[in-house]
Amino acid sequence: MKFDPRNNKFTAIFTREMLEATLPSVLLICLALFFAYKFIDPAPPRNIVIATGEADLNYNAFAAIYGVYLQKEGITLERRKTSGDNENLRLLKDPESDVDIAFIQDGVAHSEGAGSLLSLGSLYYQPVWIFCRCKDSTTHLSALKGKRIAIGYAGDGTHSLVSTLLNESGIGASNTKLVEIGGEEAATALRQGKLDAALFVDVANSGMIHEMVTDKRLHLLSLDTAEAFSRKFAFMHHLVLPEGAMDLARNIPGHDVHLVAPTATLVVKESMHPALAYLMMKVIAEVHGGPSLFNTKGEFPSAKDTDFPLSTQALNFYKSGLPIIDKYLPFWAATFVNRTLIVILPLLALLIPLTKIIPMVYVWLVKRKLFRYYGELRFLDTQLQEIKSAEDVQQCLDTLNDIEAKVVNVKLPVPFSQYAYELRAHIELVRSKLNHHKFQTT
Repeated sequence: MKFDPRNNKFTAIFTREMLEATLPSVLLICLALFFAYKFIDPAPPRNIVIATGEADLNYNAFAAIYGVYLQKEGITLERRKTSGDNENLRLLKDPESDVDIAFIQDGVAHSEGAGSLLSLGSLYYQPVWIFCRCKDSTTHLSALKGKRIAIGYAGDGTHSLVSTLLNESGIGASNTKLVEIGGEEAATALRQGKLDAALFVDVANSGMIHEMVTDKRLHLLSLDTAEAFSRKFAFMHHLVLPEGAMDLARNIPGHDVHLVAPTATLVVKESMHPALAYLMMKVIAEVHGGPSLFNTKGEFPSAKDTDFPLSTQALNFYKSGLPIIDKYLPFWAATFVNRTLIVILPLLALLIPLTKIIPMVYVWLVKRKLFRYYGELRFLDTQLQEIKSAEDVQQCLDTLNDIEAKVVNVKLPVPFSQYAYELRAHIELVRSKLNHHKFQTT
């Protein structure tokens, strides 16, 4: 008869014993997977809403650039126009609002409060440009007292910042006509002589600012108190616009101009998905990392001078850059790998010891089938000294034959057959002793 391993019940035995050995481990792994699933972050959403501001061309322009970068990663950036920084801040604080991120001018949160919002960092300087129809010798804001001054639209960051500067210089609604207009509207009114001065918060490469700087009817005020303002208010920086920086050929301006400037900050809700926060860090580093008139390459984005605590992702970014996975993989691939690792790493901590324990348990379960017969054989062997008659010998032989029959009927996987043969060899040894004893008694 030819041996066929398929007919020796090996598969059934193997399955039964292996199930007994692995079932507790499988249950433990399932429990670990359950907890990992409960605590792992869900997949990041594919849509982000950013609050910009109706009149702020820079916020809208940068949001459009962000949208191009994010679209490449499969993320849609929806722009939400608002009345300005104050509304941006309120929308972020509102738990019912769908706004996820917003541009906030540094300093605005001093009056509104930061709440639970987090910052991804400062993005760029926002210089305060003070233009007036006045003498070139004017170097102090107090000289504008009693004039008609445009201070920006109510609710935007320009209005809040300019109000602070004027109040500190002794200018208020009680002694000066403050007009709540800004942007092109204020610039046009100033050129037409409807205003005596106007304050703007804008970047140096703004077309509007360049036109006003080169307009001979207007004077760009250089603040002698710029350093004093920067010392008193932590969110203000003392910047210097070098002579000729706006137009070298015509040497505009004709001298260094001292300015004050807050920074624009990108603020997010505390609930923002970590993967999206890292993606936004990657985007703003690409967009704002280059040099400009007032900053060197790599100066922005920056962790400095923000009214809001930095998010965990921003802290990690400024400390050691992007995670390696996010550097070299597309966004969704990196997200998948990160989420998978969160599950796999705890499982590995379980699987490594289990790979050693399960085989040991399995071997013990298989051998356990023979252990009881070793006990019976051992007991029978100790009884040989008590044999006093042929009947006792026959009784012991019958017991031994019964043990052997049970061993023969034990089904073991083929790799463990040696243990059954070893036991049968020991049975044969005891039988030999009995036969010898029997010979002595006859």
